[in-house]
Amino acid sequence: MKIFVINPGSTSTKFAVYDNEVIKWKGCVQHPVDELAQFEHVNEQLQYRMDAMYRLLSEQAIAHQFDAVIARGGLLKPTPGGVYKVDDRMKHDLVNAEMEHACNLGGLMADKFASTIGCPAFIADPEVVDEMIPEAHVSGLPGMRRKSIFHALNSKAVSRRYARLNGLKYEELDLIVVHLGGGISVSAHCHGRVIDVNNALDGDGPFSPERAGTLPACSLVDLCFSGKYSEREIRKMLNGKGGLTALLGINDVAEIVKRAEAGEEPYKSVLDAMLYSVAGQVGARAVSLKGHIDAIILTGGIANSTYCVNKLCEWIDWLAPVSVRAGEDELGALAFNAYGAMTGSLPVMTYNPD
Repeated sequence: MKIFVINPGSTSTKFAVYDNEVIKWKGCVQHPVDELAQFEHVNEQLQYRMDAMYRLLSEQAIAHQFDAVIARGGLLKPTPGGVYKVDDRMKHDLVNAEMEHACNLGGLMADKFASTIGCPAFIADPEVVDEMIPEAHVSGLPGMRRKSIFHALNSKAVSRRYARLNGLKYEELDLIVVHLGGGISVSAHCHGRVIDVNNALDGDGPFSPERAGTLPACSLVDLCFSGKYSEREIRKMLNGKGGLTALLGINDVAEIVKRAEAGEEPYKSVLDAMLYSVAGQVGARAVSLKGHIDAIILTGGIANSTYCVNKLCEWIDWLAPVSVRAGEDELGALAFNAYGAMTGSLPVMTYNPD
């Protein structure tokens, strides 16, 4: 089963070729900021990125012969997790997405490429996977519904791999998955459904290398009405310049860990505080699962740090066994889902968010 994978990011697009679940080639095209500046809207970048893809495939002498094409999902309307075939309804919602991001180009690129070579185009577990129980959506004010936006692709993939490695089924397990990256999400997986998770994009849950996380509400109101900052600046404080970036002036976790291990302050106390905020979210997800937890999975780039893993385990390993699946392999996760869809081990779903 030959699978082509597309993962568009803000300033680059990554590609890979898999035979079944075995990677055979991967490549990346960087998109210079001055070239992207010519486009007013991310949707206008579609043909630009397609052309870059074709040039790369030509340079690498990779034939356009694939059984399936799969791409990163994009910021669609809330929908259950799974593998989806790209169709007209999905393409419409990607083009007209409420939030503008390059990931919205993934399904569109996959569809255009697949249509030229006569194979199906898929996406899998987009960031907006929403399987939360009704109670988890409710906040203390009307009109402020809690949203499910998290690292769904990696969180679901590592869960399925954990189940398979242990001779189990994901749909029979209760798991807590902690994705530790530039943003941090902590999700409760109950028999294959993510019943609660913090919004890892725009301000909910633990603080992270770049996000402020949940803040004292009245202090945030004071900041917003201080007259010192524009709305755009405050939004950037919440997502992009918050967390470790705001508290320490850097977001390089490897460097922060190095200084923390040496006992250097404030690096140690701030890093420990971030991990404590993560542990608190793990405790909250334990409540979501009513205390029945088969395993806690730590994943994402920060899970490569022995210091961070050990510190987290001090707070959480009494809840359940901890399994470390360091790093994030979005390309591999997508190939895993495409292979499952093509072989019938995973159902192919129809995007119908209404």
